[in-house]
Amino acid sequence: MAAFSFRVTKKDPKTRARLGIITTAHGKIETPYFVPVATLASVRSLDSQDLEALGAQCTLANTYHLHLRPGDNIVKKCGGVQGFMGFNKPIFSDSGGFQAFSLGYGMEHNINKLGNIFPEGKKTAEKKKSMAKITDKGISFQSVYDGSWHFLDAKKSMKIQSHLGSDIIMAFDECTSPLSDYAYTKKAMERTHKWAKQCLKYYDKKQALYGIIQGGWFEDLRAQSTEFISSLPFEGIAIGGSLGQSKKDMHQILDWVIPQLDSRPRHLLGIGDIDDLFECVERGIDTFDCVSPTRIARRGSLYVCPESGGNVSNKFRISIKTAKYKSDKKPIDPRCSCSTCRNYSRAYLRHLYTTKELAYNRLASIHNVHFMLSLMEQIRSSIKKGTFSRLKSKWLRKKK
Repeated sequence: MAAFSFRVTKKDPKTRARLGIITTAHGKIETPYFVPVATLASVRSLDSQDLEALGAQCTLANTYHLHLRPGDNIVKKCGGVQGFMGFNKPIFSDSGGFQAFSLGYGMEHNINKLGNIFPEGKKTAEKKKSMAKITDKGISFQSVYDGSWHFLDAKKSMKIQSHLGSDIIMAFDECTSPLSDYAYTKKAMERTHKWAKQCLKYYDKKQALYGIIQGGWFEDLRAQSTEFISSLPFEGIAIGGSLGQSKKDMHQILDWVIPQLDSRPRHLLGIGDIDDLFECVERGIDTFDCVSPTRIARRGSLYVCPESGGNVSNKFRISIKTAKYKSDKKPIDPRCSCSTCRNYSRAYLRHLYTTKELAYNRLASIHNVHFMLSLMEQIRSSIKKGTFSRLKSKWLRKKK
C-alpha cells in the first residue's frame, strides 16, 4: 500500500477552509498548498536547488510530456522523477487525460487553462484543428513535438505514472470544454467513471491515486460524478473538467461538489490565480496546481501585494516592461523577502527583460513562485489563528 495519509488539523469556523497534512514516502505537505508545476521535471527557468531554496514542499510533473520526452522508461531508470530532477520531495503527476481536452476540443473551441479557461467575455479567436481523437477505449493524440500519433488509455496512464514514481497520481479522465453540450459532457463523464475503475485495477499500489470528478457546468452531472467517484477507494479526490463560463460558475460548481465529499484530500486541477486561491480555499480545497506564476513571469508580469499596489483589478501584478520602471530603484515588491527582491531593482529587472537576457526568466520566476508560496503560508497561518476571512477581505477588496 501507498505510504500515504491525510489528516485535517483544524477547520475554519466560518467557512469550509481547513488545515491539513498530507504524508507521503518523500515527505509531508502542509495544506492548503499551491503546487508549482514541473511540466518536464523542471519548474520552468528554475532548478531543483532553487525549489529547495524557495521552500517548495512538492511539485507536479506532466505525464503526457515526460512520456514523449525523454520517455517514462528513461525517467524510471534514473530513479523516478525525484531521482531524475534531483528533488527528493513529494511529486504529483497528472494522468495525461487533460491532453484529450487541450489537443482536442480545447483547440477547436480555443479554450485552455493558460489564461482562457473561462470563455465568458472573451474575444473569439482563431480555432485550430484537433490533434486528438477520443473513444471509450482511450485517446489517440498527435505529439506536439514531431506530429507522431500515440494512444493513451487508463492502463497505460497508470503504467507511465508508475514509471515516473510520483507519490500522488491522477486517474485517467476526459476533461470537457465549457462549450460542450449536456449530451457530450454526460458521455465524457461516463467514460471518466469507466476509466476510474480501470485505474484502480491497474495502478501501482505504492502510489496514492486520486479520482477525478467531472460533469462540467451541469449540477446533476456533477452530483452523479461526485457520488460515483467518492464511492470508490481513491486516496484523494480531484475536481477537474470544465468549470463553467466564468469564475462565478467555478465557485458554484465547488459549492455543489465540496459538501458531498468526505475528509479525503481535495485537489483542484489547473487553477491558480490569487483570487482563486482565496475563493477555493474558503470552499474547502486543499491543493492546487497551475503553471501561471512562471508563465506570466516570463511575459513580464510580476506579483505585488495589496500594500504595494496589487489588487483584484490588476490581478496583483505589475508589468515590468512598462517604461515607468526604467529607473525605479525599488524592488519588485518592497514587502517581499525573496532573493530577487532582496538584491535587485525594478529597473534592473526591466533592463534584463527588454534586452532579453536569460537571467530575467530565473529572477522573475523566483519572485513569482516565492510570492505564491508565501501567500499560501499566510493563508495557512490565518486559518490556524481564525482570521482567514479577514485576510481574504484585505486581499480581495476592490480598489476604490
